[in-house]
Amino acid sequence: MGEEKKTYMISALVEHRPGVLYSISNMFRRRGFNIESISVGEAEQPDLARMTITIKGDETLVEQVVKQLKKLICVIKVSILDPNNTVARELALIKVNTPDTKIRTDVINYVEIFKGHIVDVSHDSLTIEITGDTDKISAFIELMKPFGIKEIARTGIAALPREMKAIRMETE
Repeated sequence: MGEEKKTYMISALVEHRPGVLYSISNMFRRRGFNIESISVGEAEQPDLARMTITIKGDETLVEQVVKQLKKLICVIKVSILDPNNTVARELALIKVNTPDTKIRTDVINYVEIFKGHIVDVSHDSLTIEITGDTDKISAFIELMKPFGIKEIARTGIAALPREMKAIRMETE
């Protein structure tokens, strides 16, 4: 029997220059690997960027992905993040249909429970910002479906390993 498919987070420190994202996504395409989510942004040094790539597969697949990433000249460092020792967050913007006062009130109550923020209001919709782990975002989206979701934009996961002696700050 094959191994069970799990979700893996890969962190890659890469050169911050044009064409790097293309090189990495092209490697995934050539090898037939699927990216579940990818987020990239400037790292602590201005000439470097940090990528968090989420993939589903077994241990063999993730090891092969890491091996292929390490071969790319634009990749400085690659590691598989341990979910038990990682701070990971995602941001989602969700535009929800709110045609009347009762529905709008219900949606606002859910936003408060999930510690979200209403970032835009129109006559018949609210745009909500939710930040947290993927399960929290997915749970909120499921709660909003009966109201009618007009649009969703998700950032993908951004993650950093925890320091071994860090004190975990609760913000949610």
